[in-house]
Amino acid sequence: MNLLRRYFHWTYERGTFHYDVMVTVIILFIFVSPHLWNYKDSPARYMPLQPSQVLVKTVAQDSFEIQIPKAALNDAKTPDEQHEAMLRVIQPIAGNVEIVGSPKPNLDPNGHIVSYTVKATR
Repeated sequence: MNLLRRYFHWTYERGTFHYDVMVTVIILFIFVSPHLWNYKDSPARYMPLQPSQVLVKTVAQDSFEIQIPKAALNDAKTPDEQHEAMLRVIQPIAGNVEIVGSPKPNLDPNGHIVSYTVKATR
C-alpha cells in the first residue's frame, strides 16, 4: 500500500527505477489509449473559409492548388471577371502565377458554392 501511495504522490526521485516505471506508464497511456477507446473525435468534414482566407497547397514545384472563398471574388459574374478576381486574390500571396484550367466550385452540405479551387503555375 505504501508503494501505491508513493506512486500516487510522485515521491520518487528522477532516474530511479520507480520514476522510470511511472513515466513509461504515462507514455503508454498517451499512445495506446486512442486505439482502445473511441474518443468520438474526428476532423471537421466541412470547414468554411473566411472571406479573407485563401488556402494554398503545393502540388509540385511551381504548381499550386489554391482554394478561394466565393466572397473574395466580389460577385464576379462572367468567367473572365472571375478569372481576373482570382488573379487579384492569388498574386499577392503566390506571386506572378497563371491559372491553369477552369475553377472547380466547392459546395457546402446544402449545395451552395462557398469557394473555388484553382490550379496555378509559375
